[in-house]
Amino acid sequence: MIKFEKALNIILKTIKPLKSEGVDILAALGRVLAENIRSDYDIPPFTNSAMDGYAVRSVDLKGASAASPAVLKIIDDVRAGSYSKKKLLKDTAIRIMTGAPLPARADSVVMVEFTEKAVNANFVKVFISTRKGENIRRAGEDVRKSETVLRKGVIIRPQEIGMLASMGARRVKVYKMPRIGVLVTGDELAGMGRKLSFGKIRNSNTYCLLSEISALGAVPVNLGIAKDNPVQIREKIRKGIDRNLDMLLISGGVSVGDYDFVKDVLIELGANMRIWKIAIRPGKPSAFGQINGIPVFGLPGNPVSSMVVFEQLARPAILKMCGAEKIGRPAVNAIFTGDFRKRKCFKYFVRVKISNKKGALYASLTGPQGSGILKSLVLAEALMIVPEGISRLRKGQKVEVQLI
Repeated sequence: MIKFEKALNIILKTIKPLKSEGVDILAALGRVLAENIRSDYDIPPFTNSAMDGYAVRSVDLKGASAASPAVLKIIDDVRAGSYSKKKLLKDTAIRIMTGAPLPARADSVVMVEFTEKAVNANFVKVFISTRKGENIRRAGEDVRKSETVLRKGVIIRPQEIGMLASMGARRVKVYKMPRIGVLVTGDELAGMGRKLSFGKIRNSNTYCLLSEISALGAVPVNLGIAKDNPVQIREKIRKGIDRNLDMLLISGGVSVGDYDFVKDVLIELGANMRIWKIAIRPGKPSAFGQINGIPVFGLPGNPVSSMVVFEQLARPAILKMCGAEKIGRPAVNAIFTGDFRKRKCFKYFVRVKISNKKGALYASLTGPQGSGILKSLVLAEALMIVPEGISRLRKGQKVEVQLI
């Protein structure tokens, strides 16, 4: 049995990012950028108005107020998508819309709310003074020409797609999506749509794991259910390998029970297994190695254990294979509200809810923490990380929580 940190290190050293491919930017959502993106021009490319109103010279509005408005002559009207060829002179203004280029010699924009048309419609009354640069968006204030805007390894979100579009990038290089096979084992598992006879339980692990894989931008491959039969397990694994998998997840059958055959089958198939047990709870019976060069994870059969091990070990491995730079969940400190006992030799991942009271975060147990109680994860907003060497957590202690 090895410690969690050593197990994670072994796994991440084994995993390599896949090759890259070019895709349309709309197909890049959730994918990982495989190149640095630099802008060919300033964004915005010209200084423009941040408001609807009047482009003015601030010097012409000195001392302007509601009691003593400045009166300016309107010499042009410019909307977004067009521009004015006229230059502002003393005591003149140009009507301007948001996004329109700032006219020559204008140094600020006064919002329309602080103006009023004069009796003579060619003039406008302005009831406030302005400062130079007020209500103006400078050329390049968002992005400067040649600036590296997006870096290799970032997961592409809608905002990144918007930035790519603003730079005129129709296609972008991303890492290929890994194909991740999911095989679950167990005589007790009933497939969806089948009658649930006494002694059987619904197969939830397949759906949890396939969903997790999809959420990471990888391609889930459902290899079905194998009974606790070495021949059937062997056949399912072989067929999975033949489906061009980049990674294989096997849930159940990796412990030391009389009907846990996954370990023997993997060894028989020539797998190079580096890990068989990890000092964590839940999730002690977990495995990792390679078969035909394909990373293979052995996850526990209990639903909570399976999900926790996926979160802590398989998820960062998949993200690394996808090319992502950031592969860990964000963690914060919180104050524990309960009382929790544990074995010193294990690192625990405890399901908790998070609340905010007067700016401080509090972590509360979701309820019973059994490895088969899936509701403990449904209610969870974080995993409380309790390291080895600690046997008890008391109310009021500071803890580290991993947001999920």
